[in-house]
Amino acid sequence: MRNISTVLLVSSLFFASPVMAGAGHDHGSGGHSHGQISSEKVINKATEKVKSLIESGKLDKSWADVKAVGASTKGDEWVVTYKNDKVSDAAKQTLYIFFSLDGIYIAANFTGK
Repeated sequence: MRNISTVLLVSSLFFASPVMAGAGHDHGSGGHSHGQISSEKVINKATEKVKSLIESGKLDKSWADVKAVGASTKGDEWVVTYKNDKVSDAAKQTLYIFFSLDGIYIAANFTGK
């Protein structure tokens, strides 16, 4: 019985994940607010989101080389705007990507609402 207990104890040490905390640790994108990110960071995040929307087929490939027109805060969120004159439908030439102030992706659309 003692051997079984020892084996269980030792094997549990192999499967336990170490818990580390301290300065610079990251909570990931679990929604924890650590303050507002910069416009440069939100534009970088939006550019990555545009790439993923193209890869998933939700955006036309013509958006791949389009640069952000700007980023601004609107209430409690960032809005990053892109303009693509290659799109024939005028209602779909401007893309809006929304993030929380701390950089969590919210949504993307052509209406800005």
